[in-house]
Amino acid sequence: MLKNSEYFSRRGSIRQYKAERVSDEMIDEIIRQAAKAPTTGNMQLYSVIVTSSEEGKERIAGAHFNQPMVKGCSHLLTICADFNRFTRWCEINNADAGFDNPLSFISAMTDAVILAQQICTIAEMNGLGTCYLGTVTYNAAQIAEILELPELVVPVACVSIGIPAVEIPETERLPLEAFRYSEKYPRLSDGEITELYKAKDEYAPNKKFIEENGKQNLAQVFAEVRYPRAMNEEFSRTFMDFLKKSRFL
Repeated sequence: MLKNSEYFSRRGSIRQYKAERVSDEMIDEIIRQAAKAPTTGNMQLYSVIVTSSEEGKERIAGAHFNQPMVKGCSHLLTICADFNRFTRWCEINNADAGFDNPLSFISAMTDAVILAQQICTIAEMNGLGTCYLGTVTYNAAQIAEILELPELVVPVACVSIGIPAVEIPETERLPLEAFRYSEKYPRLSDGEITELYKAKDEYAPNKKFIEENGKQNLAQVFAEVRYPRAMNEEFSRTFMDFLKKSRFL
């Protein structure tokens, strides 16, 4: 377990877990503590669907492209932007609930993502491993069907949690000057941009990705292999369709 003083500088995602389960009580306590995180207007516009059974993880694995973290973790948490519960509360109390719109979705998504990161931080500081699954919005409609989500509830983050089976991996990040600006957004030259990404370009695992994919540089791996235009446009279309079905658009 990392000490508090070194946690933020050394943390990393864990994708391999021991077979030993985390207790349901510990997961609930982590979520309970995480709920102290900031929230839009103190409305708590989120819900957390906890999947811990082997059957449940098997059922949802395909929606996450069968990434090994799904079946290998102790608990899989799907964090949803949720205006259904709050809207129903308003309607029960004869209040005009005008939350079926894009702004409300963004508010609920913000709440959900903040909660998700708070869950990760608390879990990791208690010796557990976590990993975000970026596939949750790719197949939001499929995940919603599996989890039986009602209108105005959209899955926006998914986190695997378990007891780490590996050491925390080294993680490279952009230098502070790449994203911390004073007073206004700077206009950077091509050379300055290239220099800011130099550490990523020279990171050994990234060089391996370039070679394996037959590309000239890391930018091509990201833009043409991992997140190509056609894929981005297709998943954008399906996600927008789901937001319409969920009444946010």
